[in-house]
Amino acid sequence: MTTKVSKYMSPKVISVTSGVGVREAFFLMREKEIRHLPVVDNGKLLGIVSDRALRRPDWVDEAPDISHIYDLNDDLNVGDIMIKNVFCIHTYDTLSKAVKLLLEHKIGAAPVLDKDEQLVGMLSAVDLLQALDDIFSAEKQMKRK
Repeated sequence: MTTKVSKYMSPKVISVTSGVGVREAFFLMREKEIRHLPVVDNGKLLGIVSDRALRRPDWVDEAPDISHIYDLNDDLNVGDIMIKNVFCIHTYDTLSKAVKLLLEHKIGAAPVLDKDEQLVGMLSAVDLLQALDDIFSAEKQMKRK
């Protein structure tokens, strides 16, 4: 498959700076209906926060129970909890490479960088499902001919 990531990525990236509070980030993600939030300071991708990290916080010291799920306050910033080792993909990479990246690292999305290493999009598992649906539709059309 030689289709490029740029064809299916979501180009409207919603991001936050590392100083944004966890609570604010949670409600931003909820409002925008996104599950991954890149953390960018001065134009540089520093990390990413997922809705999973906010739902099941690793920073809770006590035994987990239901009261800690969504125990969100702005005492913590996204910079305190973000994943710093971010697996990225480039606009010019193939969808096949993107699929392998998401599968290998068991992640639901990856930031998309351009040739200058600037954040220009996000590619999620949902985007890849759309690509797969398009492939199936094209195959179906070919069989009809």
